[in-house]
Amino acid sequence: MATTDVYPGAATSEGAQELAARDGSTAAELLRESGSVLRLSEAAVAALSEQAVPEDETMIINMGPQHPSTHGVLRLMLELEGETVLRTKPIVGYLHTGMEKTGEDLTYLQGPTNVTRMDYAAPLFNELVFSLATEALLGVEVPPRATWIRMLMCELNRISSHFLFLATNGMDLGAISMILYGWRERDLVLQFFEKTSGLRMNHNYIRPGGVAADLPDGWRDDLAGILDALPARLGEYDSLMTAQPIWQGRTQGVGVITPEEALALGTTGPILRSTGTPWDLRKDMPYLAYDQVEFDVVVGSYGDVFDRYAIRLNEIRESMRIVAQILDAMPGGDYRVQDKKVTPPPRARIDESMEALIHHFKIFTEGFRVPEGEVYVAVESPRGELGCYLVSDGSAKPYRLHIRGPSFVNLQTLPHMLRGGLIADAVAIISSVDPIMGEVDR
Repeated sequence: MATTDVYPGAATSEGAQELAARDGSTAAELLRESGSVLRLSEAAVAALSEQAVPEDETMIINMGPQHPSTHGVLRLMLELEGETVLRTKPIVGYLHTGMEKTGEDLTYLQGPTNVTRMDYAAPLFNELVFSLATEALLGVEVPPRATWIRMLMCELNRISSHFLFLATNGMDLGAISMILYGWRERDLVLQFFEKTSGLRMNHNYIRPGGVAADLPDGWRDDLAGILDALPARLGEYDSLMTAQPIWQGRTQGVGVITPEEALALGTTGPILRSTGTPWDLRKDMPYLAYDQVEFDVVVGSYGDVFDRYAIRLNEIRESMRIVAQILDAMPGGDYRVQDKKVTPPPRARIDESMEALIHHFKIFTEGFRVPEGEVYVAVESPRGELGCYLVSDGSAKPYRLHIRGPSFVNLQTLPHMLRGGLIADAVAIISSVDPIMGEVDR
């Protein structure tokens, strides 16, 4: 079936974003839509455009934005020859919330309530990177206990995020049991989050200056229970999927990306590490107290869907190693800085002191002023490099806030990984990218 037009003026049209018919595209557009990138060699770029397909043997279809396996409101336009994918164009913008512009109208103390909703599967990382950027501008050093609590909560959040991936990745490929098991294990961690912060997600727990509250009574026993329960269940996952011939057939050699392509596209996280590149900000550019704990960076060999699955499965085990070390090394002391310009008074003091009540009122209504300057801080989220660029003009609100969302950057890999594969493999490949659209359309 030939398509010479993509319904101009129709409700589904996104203008220049859309994948144009082959006969109406320039050579440069075809190369770009086939996945060519600036730093590929000329020979590699030329090879991408060699495949000439008669127009009457291809068709352009939409996948999403309502497709359950696009993991959110992601739309892919696919050019197919039979069931083979020739070109792909990801189209985003259906979820745009304007969080970065909203953040410029909120005080630095209110900022975490905004950014925590971007990557809603890993909200604590959003709060962490914003708080670290704010503290860098303030010149504030948080107490050791606050640093270790932040590291503990983020590693637990990495575990819960990867369990969500395993659950949905399994369901996408027909391993229906995994959505039940992954959800069950993730809930163990979310129960601890609820006990600690009062919420299962979008916590507003990590704030500039420290954390909102100390760890709850019995936190060591709670974490010991989680660490005791998970190893056997991860072993069940290996039996259910890792060594399963059908799973291997659906994932091995599918959606391959090379180290050169991944680096040229700015890819980070499990996608980059699946190519054998051991880049992890916790090791290569340590922050918090990651230089004081032992863990391994998990890498793949082939850059395929199976490697990306196996990396996340084993990163859960590495995060469990880190949590076990934090249990032994957690220091005492304050959970936030004792600086009246940054930190609100203890809740009990508000009922006893008029000065404390006034201090509490002013810091939450007016915020605190941050010295002029600009800063970029990055952390290793479950999806890759999550960065926060902040510009301060000396007021209590950011002059400019920009987030480097790994999901947004990683979506650039889809034209590469889908090209030449089958339409049935598209679901597996999209799932292996693990995109969170709240982080893409922030």
